[in-house]
Formats: sequence, C-alpha cells, structure tokens
Amino acid sequence: MEKSPQTEGIIDKNSIVPIYYQLKEYIKDQIKSGGWKPEQLIPSERELTEQFQINRMTVRQSINELVHEGFLRKQRGVGTFVTQPPSGRSLAKLTSFSTDILNLKPGSRLLAMNVIPAPQKTREQLGLSKEEQIIEIIRIRTADNEPIALEQVHLIYDKASPLLNENFENRSIYKILEEVCGFRLTRVSQTIEIATCTPEEAAHLDIDPTDAALLMERVTYLENGEPIEFARCIYRADRYELT
Repeated sequence: MEKSPQTEGIIDKNSIVPIYYQLKEYIKDQIKSGGWKPEQLIPSERELTEQFQINRMTVRQSINELVHEGFLRKQRGVGTFVTQPPSGRSLAKLTSFSTDILNLKPGSRLLAMNVIPAPQKTREQLGLSKEEQIIEIIRIRTADNEPIALEQVHLIYDKASPLLNENFENRSIYKILEEVCGFRLTRVSQTIEIATCTPEEAAHLDIDPTDAALLMERVTYLENGEPIEFARCIYRADRYELT
C-alpha cells in the first residue's frame, strides 16, 4: 500500500529520529493545530499502520506515550480519543477552582462535611491548639462533569461555623466565605509536588492508581493576616496544568 499524498514525507525511515517519535509528533501537531478536535476518535492502530507503512508496535508506542502525556485517552472496545485541553491555574494570584476553569463548566460533588478535632498538620498550618476544631469539607471538583480534583478543605470552626448551614454542591468555598462570613481573602501560600493516589482517591478521579497526579497544599489568609483555610487537593495531571 502506498502512502497517501497527505502523509507523504511525514515519516522518514532513514532519519536518526525514531519512527515512533516522528509519528507521535505528527499526532501532537494534529491535535495542537485543531486538525483533530477534542473528543474526536482518531484512526485505529491498524489504520495508522497501513497509512504510514510502519510496524504496529511502533504505532502503539506512540499512542501509549500520548495517552500517558494526556493528549489521548483510550476507551476499551471503542478506540482512542483526543482529550479535552487541560484546565489550568495561574500561580501569580489567588483564584478559586471555579475561576481557573472559566472555559469549562465548573462543578463539585460533596463527599463529606464534618466538625472534627484539627489533625496535627492542620494545627501547625493554621496555628491551632489541640482543643480547637475544624470544619472538614471533602469534595470532587469537576469540569464539564468530568472529575478533575479531589479536594480536602479544613476551615477554622470558630471563624467559619456559619458555613455549616450552606450547600457546597457546585459552589466556590472562597465565595461562600466572603458572602456568608464577610471575610476578605487576600493571600495564599501553596506547595506543589508530583504524587500518586491511593486506590480510593484514584477511583474518585477516574484514573489508575499508578497515574501521576499533582498534589497541591495551600494556606489561605484573611485581610488581617490570619489563616482561615488549609487545603489538600489532588489534581489529575492529564487534565490540569499550572502556569
């Protein structure tokens, strides 16, 4: 089978650049240029093998690497699809999740909300004593109904107790703190690292436990400089990026 005019010259079998990498870059260019749209089904491994006259294992390596990097996703029994472009956060200012993903529809699903004794790390971050309590809110954050992050928020009970009567489904905690408690949030301190999820966390995010994730921990401060929130958020690395 001869190459089509559209694919002529894309794969150079005499190049020192590995063939799988050439194909991988071609697919990435198709995605970035908009030639292949988000949620579009791409050609099968067999079709790409025939189109470029290369080994099927080479095609599979290219696709698997692009799946790992978040450009593609596989659906068993159906095929391989272009993913939605990742949502993102600017590190230059304090923003809520809902603001971060303005191009998509933000949402959240409440898993638990309890008043509990503050764990040691939370006490250290918020300057609390062993006797003081916190409000723990655990939610799944979504973009266009797809899980993006698992969020565990700890708020100082004595300052944020009015929030216990609020509905946290599809609402920004920052906005609720401002509207219900009258707080002005002015500063956030964040640490970010690569992490892996527990099986339970991975199930909530609809990923494999071996997939890489972004672990973000933050402390949010009020206008008077006092901390109000300590949060631990796990983001899907294939659907979220930092700028």
